[in-house]
Amino acid sequence: MTRSTRRYLVVTPCRDEGEFIGRTIETMAAQTVRPTTWVIVDDGSTDDTPEILEQASAQHDFIKIVRRDDRGERKVGPGVIEAFYAGYNAVDPEDYEFICKMDADLELPARYFERLIEEMEREPRLGAVSGKMFLRDEYGRLVHERRGDDHAAGPTKFYRRTCFEDIGGFVRMVGWDGIDGHMCRMKGWIARSIMDDEIKVVHLRQMGSSHKGVLHGRVRGGQGKWRIGSSPWYLLATAVYRMADKPYVIGACAMTWGYFKAMLSGVERMDDPEYLRHLRRYEWRALLKGKKRTLKAYDDEIRARFAAGASAT
Repeated sequence: MTRSTRRYLVVTPCRDEGEFIGRTIETMAAQTVRPTTWVIVDDGSTDDTPEILEQASAQHDFIKIVRRDDRGERKVGPGVIEAFYAGYNAVDPEDYEFICKMDADLELPARYFERLIEEMEREPRLGAVSGKMFLRDEYGRLVHERRGDDHAAGPTKFYRRTCFEDIGGFVRMVGWDGIDGHMCRMKGWIARSIMDDEIKVVHLRQMGSSHKGVLHGRVRGGQGKWRIGSSPWYLLATAVYRMADKPYVIGACAMTWGYFKAMLSGVERMDDPEYLRHLRRYEWRALLKGKKRTLKAYDDEIRARFAAGASAT
């Protein structure tokens, strides 16, 4: 295991998150390894978010606030990435070994970032990682928001900076949080989310629900699958898998509708030829062999290439 500097930057784009961000700040302040810098980008909030952030920055010297003008609405997809880069460019990224894009509606366990750094130290080709996402039900029980293991969860993406730079950062389009994991593997990095009690993340708002509701979020998820370049067969398999999650069949239909509506409307999608070849190869292997076996095979191939390169030098 190689010991790192443990210097990490967190960037959090937010807009009108007064209901949740106070709890996120509390759990960040309680981290056993705090961020070197936490840049919170207030993307034109109209609620009490600015006051909460002002108070937090006065209490914690690692918090830096960047304010953007109100654009009149919450902009998802590329709008989130624009806000992220407003924070990212407010510091010198080379001062940090790790970079995290994090949402403002999360509750983190105390050792969350310490454990992610330990995973990075243990696995030299691990480029992007997160814990798994959970919701609290009406009885206070944690319910897993089922997502694959093949990428870091969108609400808390923790990168080795060299990996983040290698993949070219975030693509400024809807689906950015699905593209990055495939870009990692294409560039020879491992991307994963890990089921571990010490890094369970409580999502204070259901993932994929969007601020306009769950069904709107599912439609947007289907559109995202189109935009990232997924095949219709892989989309349908994903929709069937999602039928186990609320709102069950309706949610799966909404996702399918979103994909084919985007296709028929000629919505822009990722068009990088190398990326698309990689994605299609990955999806067919996952459909034929299962995602777990496919992901393990990719990770083993990446480790083998890295070991061969290291031994050659």
